Amino acid sequence: MHVLGSTNSRTVPESFNASHLYFTTQSSSKAPQIQCLTDASVSVQVIMYLRPHPTRMEYMSLDPISLALGDKVATTGQGSTMLENIESEEETEKARSRILVDKLKLHTVVKHIPSQKEQALPLIINQVNCAYEMAQLMHKNSHLIGIRAKRSMSVGERVVESATTLWGFIVLCIAHVFWQWAWPVITRLFVIALVGHRSVAEIVLQVLEWRARPDAAAIKDISATAQQVDIRLQQFCYWPIQYVKLRQRKDNWESVTTSHPDYIRFYNSLWLVANDVIIGIALGSYIIDNANWVASQINTILTGWTVEGLQRTISWLMDWPAGLKLNNELAAFLGDLFLWVIENWAACIANLQPYLPAVIYVVGCSSFAGASMPIALFSDLLSILTVHIYSFYIASARIFNWQLTIIVSLFHLFRGKKRNVLRNRIDSCDYDLDQLLLGTILFTVLFFLLPTVIVFYLTFASARMLIISMKAALDTCLAFLNHFPLFALMLRVKDSRRLPGGIRFELRDELDKQTATPDSSTVSYIHLEVGYPPIYPVENFVYTNVAECSLSLSHCARCSINTSSSVTDFASTIWRLASSSVL
Repeated sequence: MHVLGSTNSRTVPESFNASHLYFTTQSSSKAPQIQCLTDASVSVQVIMYLRPHPTRMEYMSLDPISLALGDKVATTGQGSTMLENIESEEETEKARSRILVDKLKLHTVVKHIPSQKEQALPLIINQVNCAYEMAQLMHKNSHLIGIRAKRSMSVGERVVESATTLWGFIVLCIAHVFWQWAWPVITRLFVIALVGHRSVAEIVLQVLEWRARPDAAAIKDISATAQQVDIRLQQFCYWPIQYVKLRQRKDNWESVTTSHPDYIRFYNSLWLVANDVIIGIALGSYIIDNANWVASQINTILTGWTVEGLQRTISWLMDWPAGLKLNNELAAFLGDLFLWVIENWAACIANLQPYLPAVIYVVGCSSFAGASMPIALFSDLLSILTVHIYSFYIASARIFNWQLTIIVSLFHLFRGKKRNVLRNRIDSCDYDLDQLLLGTILFTVLFFLLPTVIVFYLTFASARMLIISMKAALDTCLAFLNHFPLFALMLRVKDSRRLPGGIRFELRDELDKQTATPDSSTVSYIHLEVGYPPIYPVENFVYTNVAECSLSLSHCARCSINTSSSVTDFASTIWRLASSSVL
């Protein structure tokens, strides 16, 4: 720590001295004025800032705060082939983008080398974050300077002290009994319950991660309910770890900002779970009270759309739909096959219909675990009750794919070519007359049957896409209930300084025109602000780094004077030693 000078000194200096500066503060202006600058022929840049309040978890940072879970480890089980391919493609794309960005950096006009002052900027930002705590520490210990002898207490003061001491002794005895006898038992029971819960959760998580084959999907990848249970169990298992990390924060200075992302993630997840439970209780109460009505509505919609509506659509496709002339025999065969499956499915649904109110009641009871649980159950129920549409889509898609593949192969044969599988190309080939004749006949037959297959395929594909859209809407609701950054948005509105997004330097004219002095034109006042997205026009401010603005920020907030270049730069933390009005 370095003393820079005096504030509001009674004796006016005769000349400018860089080792001892003289500041003058006025009630009409928050900016300090430096005396004797006219004779020194120097230009001064004063960097001012609002001290971050560490108790409120305010701080400045060069990089935006990261709310992503950085210590999440990979699962031990092998993922499905499809998921592994998607992840590998994403990693490849990220690596390619990273290489392109690195190449783009090489094409700059002037390659900037970080200066010594720019490299010291993280240390100076750390000192800025510690400014408030250091000021409080100095204010707390200032009374220790020049301690005088303490006078003896009067009789009344001794009586009050004795009564206070007796009451403190009673409280101390009660606290001793609680902390020595009751608290160890409570903590031991809590630890046993926590270990038992963690053991059960680990067993359930292993069951949800079970795969029939290494390349098969896990249970949580198939069922939305299993995925929701997996998310909640992982949160419950991770909360004690987050709480321990937050407890360790009290053993360090409040200005240390390494635990702030953990704090936001912890309370964001707690808030989301609390909101989920509150909404779930209201939703569950409604479902339980109206279970029969909800079951009848689901039965009506299920029968009207997935059974009767599908039967009418298939019957319409069998009789020249929209004037499109299809193959009667193939349309009748496919239509009768699908109608027979629908009739059997309707019989199964009719047998399960009496149990539907009980299922809805169970779904309502699960709402007390959160609104996400009945939404996940409804998503799985939608998948189960529309499994016949999914089977129709798979069957029609396979038929369409096989037929289209055969038509493409026969088209190559019709042109006297064939596909070379080894070299992955189209080569010329000599066919016999019988082969060409048979291939031409099959090509003609399959080509004229293709519209009939396409019509059935598009019908079931549209129905499948409608079901996927409904499941996507339910999954979106689950994503909002589980991962919405509600706590971060609240902090952004309440106190944006707790979510820093870098820093920015804002040039301001703090001097009042009436109190301006002739030497005040040599002083530039720059405010160091937290770089969150502004709601005012960006053109009013200069967003730049330390190299682009000629600021001299030195170690330990020391004032740096460069007389050769006639530029004087002041570090931001000097004003915490001057007066609170300056800050």
